[in-house]
Amino acid sequence: QVQLVESGGGSVQPGGSLRLSCAGSGYTYSRNSMAWFRQAPGKEREGVAAIHTGPTTTAFYADSVKGRFTISQENAKKEVYLHMNSLKPEDTAMYYCAATLGMYIGWWNDKSQYVYWGQGTQVTVSA
Repeated sequence: QVQLVESGGGSVQPGGSLRLSCAGSGYTYSRNSMAWFRQAPGKEREGVAAIHTGPTTTAFYADSVKGRFTISQENAKKEVYLHMNSLKPEDTAMYYCAATLGMYIGWWNDKSQYVYWGQGTQVTVSA
């Protein structure tokens, strides 16, 4: 049974940093599409960043987080991270890890393409 478990959320002041982790289990594929989405109250779930995992990686970012967030992987541990710097109040949301295994999907920020989802971890940015 595939599971994704997020951790690392919390409350931080504007300008601060957090690192989110997504721990995967129940699968053996190494070439996967992994992503972070977020959803603020009353808003649609939106793509934040994605990574094609494997021996080499390709990363994708939403314009709103480019230069501030970095997605990375530790494939041997089946973990994906989201390093978030220079956080802003508008980054406040529930952050979800998503995955489609064994393939690289073409439209990384289309949430309908992801098969597996975690339960989410809350990130709050406020003074």
